[in-house]
Amino acid sequence: MKNILLMITIAVLATTYSEKSQAQNIAKSLCEYVSVDDKSRLRSFLKTNKLKIRHIFDDVKCNGQDLVTFAGNSNAIETGSLMLAKLPKATVEGLMATISSAELAAVAKKRING
Repeated sequence: MKNILLMITIAVLATTYSEKSQAQNIAKSLCEYVSVDDKSRLRSFLKTNKLKIRHIFDDVKCNGQDLVTFAGNSNAIETGSLMLAKLPKATVEGLMATISSAELAAVAKKRING
């Protein structure tokens, strides 16, 4: 009985650890694709992992910034525009103050105003 309990505990701990490391790898990959402004690889990565920007946006931080702010600071206009198009309008409105790029600010205003 103790062996079964021990095996279950080890299995639970092992799956918990791998989920955290996988999430860190996903976040790292997203940040890399945004920093080099590789829109096609970003889209492909999201599709392969069955992820949507609107679902992961609040949880992923790159250098302590959200993805759109990071894109603006990295001059990643294509990936930033893609993310702004996929996010809800209310979220985009909240991001307006943090967008430093004029091009991304214009995309955000267009998204908000329709």
